[in-house]
Amino acid sequence: MPSNERINSESSYPSPITNHQKVAWWHWHRRLYNWVVHFADTPYGERALFLLSFAESSFFPVPPDVLLAPLALGAPKKWLRFALACSIASVLGGILGYCIGAFLWTMIGQWAYAHLGSIGLTEANFEKFQVWYDKYDFWIVFTCGFTPLPYKVCTISAGVARINFIGFLIASTISRSARFFIVAGLVGWKGEKIRPVIEKYFNWLTLAFAALLIGGFLVIKWLH
Repeated sequence: MPSNERINSESSYPSPITNHQKVAWWHWHRRLYNWVVHFADTPYGERALFLLSFAESSFFPVPPDVLLAPLALGAPKKWLRFALACSIASVLGGILGYCIGAFLWTMIGQWAYAHLGSIGLTEANFEKFQVWYDKYDFWIVFTCGFTPLPYKVCTISAGVARINFIGFLIASTISRSARFFIVAGLVGWKGEKIRPVIEKYFNWLTLAFAALLIGGFLVIKWLH
């Protein structure tokens, strides 16, 4: 097929998300990101961090790390306090996400797929998580809580799947606390020197750490 015909043929099937929509989403997300970060320079930083951490666990698109790091950088002696507040709020938000999935998703699910797909709440993602829960349960929650995988999709889909709530709570508490204490601790310890490293490589490091940890438990299970 000639190249111009191929282009015309492909363009006859409209993409579900146009380039214009992608650009609009990026600009909106960037403005939201900047709005979150600006709280680090206000007296409301810690309260904003708590609310952001709570909301991010079920619907808010900006991760709390982006506010946690500058707060710990500006007040390194308070890094432990910031990390604890962030962890508690995130776990509480995760419980809300679980309840949304367990009790409300049948009513709001289709609306969420249609309007909140840009933050990961898509039908395809939920189907993937359902399959993963059948096989790995606890470890999926742990991995999502610690790594860049969408935690909000995890919490809501966990409720939809009705996985064991105690296991969900334990996995969320361990993973979210580990993530935020590491971020705040490193920034509080090394300050501005470590910040570029966290921003550039932290997601990859969390994925590698989670893979090693889960792999170690699987090896122990296999040996027994």
